[in-house]
Amino acid sequence: MPKLNKVNLTAAFATFTETWSPRIGGDINEFQIKLAKLEGEFNWHHHDNEDELFLVTRGRLRMQLRAENGGDVVLEPGEYMIVPHGVEHCPKAEPTCEVVLLERNSTVNTGNVENERTIRDLNRI
Repeated sequence: MPKLNKVNLTAAFATFTETWSPRIGGDINEFQIKLAKLEGEFNWHHHDNEDELFLVTRGRLRMQLRAENGGDVVLEPGEYMIVPHGVEHCPKAEPTCEVVLLERNSTVNTGNVENERTIRDLNRI
């Protein structure tokens, strides 16, 4: 039987300082729990096949959405939202925040956009 561990989010977030560089915190079947520190604005993108859950643990996150998707949603600590696949979005930390992501292990952070922020091989906590 594998060793069962509890994870303290404060301690896990303290293990890295880089922003917009998610870390894998654990695996659940074909999904991963990822931790990310965000600062400022990311880039507009969407994911063709993957939904994403954003749970804010510290700071404030403005999930920028197009008007046809309801416009911006502001998330405070303890709040989360699910961005369905195909929905264009642009996360913006105001000014910084920490988020827990739940998404398929195939999810690339920049979705349909390939740029200098694209990370394909994530580090583990």
